[in-house]
Amino acid sequence: MTIRNPILRGFNPDPSIVRVGGDYYIATSTFEWFPGVQIHHSRDLANWSLAARPLCRASQLDMRGNPDSCGVWASDLSHAHGRFHLIYTDVKRYGRTTVDGAKGVSLRDFHNYWVWSDRIDGEWSDPVHLNSSGFDPALFHDDDGRSWLLNMLWDHRPDRKRFGGIVAQEIDLTTGRMIGERRVIFEGTPLGFTEGPHLYKRNGWYHLLVAEGGTERGHAVVMARARSLFGPYEAHPDGPVLTARDRPDAALQRTGHGDLVETPEGETWLAYLCGRPLPASDRCVLGRETAIQPMLWGGDDWLRPAAPQLEVPGPAGATPPIEARDAFTGPDLPMAFQWLRTPRPERLFSLTERAGHLRLYGRETIGSLFEQALVARRQQAFRYHAETSVEFVPEHFQQAAGLVCYYNSTKFHFLHLTADDAGRRLLQVLSVLPIGEGATTLSAPIYVDDGPIALRVEVDHEAMRFGFRSAADAAWQWLGETFDASLLSDEATLPGLPNFTGGFVGIACQDMSGGGLAADFRYFDYVEQDEPSR
Repeated sequence: MTIRNPILRGFNPDPSIVRVGGDYYIATSTFEWFPGVQIHHSRDLANWSLAARPLCRASQLDMRGNPDSCGVWASDLSHAHGRFHLIYTDVKRYGRTTVDGAKGVSLRDFHNYWVWSDRIDGEWSDPVHLNSSGFDPALFHDDDGRSWLLNMLWDHRPDRKRFGGIVAQEIDLTTGRMIGERRVIFEGTPLGFTEGPHLYKRNGWYHLLVAEGGTERGHAVVMARARSLFGPYEAHPDGPVLTARDRPDAALQRTGHGDLVETPEGETWLAYLCGRPLPASDRCVLGRETAIQPMLWGGDDWLRPAAPQLEVPGPAGATPPIEARDAFTGPDLPMAFQWLRTPRPERLFSLTERAGHLRLYGRETIGSLFEQALVARRQQAFRYHAETSVEFVPEHFQQAAGLVCYYNSTKFHFLHLTADDAGRRLLQVLSVLPIGEGATTLSAPIYVDDGPIALRVEVDHEAMRFGFRSAADAAWQWLGETFDASLLSDEATLPGLPNFTGGFVGIACQDMSGGGLAADFRYFDYVEQDEPSR
C-alpha cells in the first residue's frame, strides 16, 4: 500500500502540518483568493479533505488592491493550550528589486497576524497584528510553556541581503502581545533566500527547518540546530535534507518549504511543496502542490537527507479523478469555489436572488485588483473539462459573462457572451497573456441566438479548446482555435511579477459601464479525465 504524491493536487502550499490526537491538519496558502487559508484534514496522511477556510470575515482579511500572488502567504497552524493557533501574512505590496538594471531599494509590506479557535471548523477570532518585519511567520511552543514567533526578516536596503535571516520574539498567547526584543537567530546558508522557518525540540536540541534557494527549481529544505533557542545554529553537515535542485529529471520539482509532524508511533513525516512540470513546455500549470513523505533521524540526532518521492509506504492513497456537478441549489457557495480579494461577496454574487442559479453581478474587469465578479475552483489535473450554462442579455460591448480559465490578472482565457455595436449577441475568447510586454487578443466573433447557452472548455496538458451549444441535446460547436493552457502557469510570466497561485477554472461577469448587469449560471461541472500525469 502506498501514498501517492502530491497528496493535495493543485492546492498551493506553503504547507504547515500539525497532529492533534489521531487527526492531522495541513494549512496552505491562498494568496489573493478569498476566503483565506485552506485547512485539509486526514486520519492517515494519505486521504485528505478540505475542512475549513478560517479567514472569512472583513475583520480578518481585506485584500482589495493587493497585487497578484500577494495576500495570504505561508500560514502556520499549531495547537497549544487547548486551542488551534493560526499565524498568517497579508502581503500588501510586492515591490521591484531593480532600478535601471541595478539593485535598488525594495519596499514591501508584510503584515503578520494571529487568530485562534477552539475547533478547526469553528469560528476563528478576529486577528491580532504581531509585526510587519517579514513574511513566513510561525509559532514555536517550547516545553517550558513559553511561545515564540519566528519569521524571516526583510531588508529593503540595496546593499544588504533581501532575506535578512530568521528572527524570534516571545509572544503572549493570552493577549497576542509581543514580549522583549526580536533577535536574529539564523542568517542562513550559502543557498540564500532563507525563509519558511519552523522550530522543533528533540533530545535537547532546537532544530530549525527553513526553506532556501528560492521557490523555483533551486528550492530546498534546510536544517540547522542549536542547544539554545537563540543559537548559535549549526547547519546540517550533509546540506539540504530534501531537494530536487540537482535532479532535473525528477518528477517532483521545486521541492522545499517543509514542516515536520510526528505520528503517535513516533515516525517523522515531512510535508513540503513541489511542482510537476508538463513534459512539453516544462511549465507547472497546477502551481505549487503539497507532498508528504517519511523521514529518518540518525544516531547523531540529525535528520537524514532524502530525495523527493512520488510514492511512499502508507495506506492506500491514490486519489480518484474528480467528477463534480455544482447545481447552485443551496444558499451558500459550494466549498470548492473561491472569489478574489474582497470580503464583501454579496456585491459579487447571490445564490438566493434566483432559485437554482448563481447570479453574478457585473463589476470591474476580471483583471481588476479590487472588485471583480469571478468565482472559480482550482484546476487539479492536467486533463479535465468544465461546463456551465448561462443566461445573459448584454446590451453592448462593455458587458460580458462566461467561462474563464484564470491564473491572475495578466494571464487568462475568457470565453464570454457580449454584444456588438448593433446589440447583437456574440461569443468571443478574450486572452490576456504574459507574452513580451503583455498581449491581449480577441478571437473572431460567433453570433448566437437569445436564450440560455452552455459553455465548455476541454484541457489536455498544454492544449485548450472552447465549445458552446444552445440546447442540451445539441452537439457541441467548437471554436476553431486551440489555446495555450501552459501560459496559465507559474513559469509563464511578465518580468518582475510574483507567480505562486496555480490555475483556476470558473465563471465571471463584468460590466465596465458601471451598470452592474447580472448573469445567471445554472450549474458548473468539473470532470477530470484521468489521474494527473506522473
